[in-house]
Amino acid sequence: MGGMPLNDMPWWRWRANVRSALHMLSDPVFQEEVWLTGAEGYGDVTDAVYRLVEDTWLDSWSADKYVGTIFRDAQEAALVDLAVLRVLRILHQVGPDAPVSTYLEHHAWPEAVRAAREAHVRMATADGEDPDEAPTSVDVLRMLTRAV
Repeated sequence: MGGMPLNDMPWWRWRANVRSALHMLSDPVFQEEVWLTGAEGYGDVTDAVYRLVEDTWLDSWSADKYVGTIFRDAQEAALVDLAVLRVLRILHQVGPDAPVSTYLEHHAWPEAVRAAREAHVRMATADGEDPDEAPTSVDVLRMLTRAV
């Protein structure tokens, strides 16, 4: 996210958090190598979901509400909505404190990953970034969103 044009969207900090969450939720290799092993600096599934819905309330209303502030267009918002719904459905079924392996082994996890990937690719591409770069740490995200 280092090259992302952070200030071209009015609520760019929220966009950065949503992008970070979607990036982690969309990358199965990252999930196995970082989340499953408990590597420091990236949080876990619940942390990613929290970044996804914390400020945006995407667990309560549509991303379409944020077109022009967080999301660039209705298609981007629709992809985010689908990803949020898929991930939250699993979270509600297994609980927020479930081990990472429970999420990754859930029968609907591949669909959630696919939806997150579509939203992540759309947002990263729109921001002029390579969607296949490895996710950044939570500390890097914190530094980026503090910058003005």
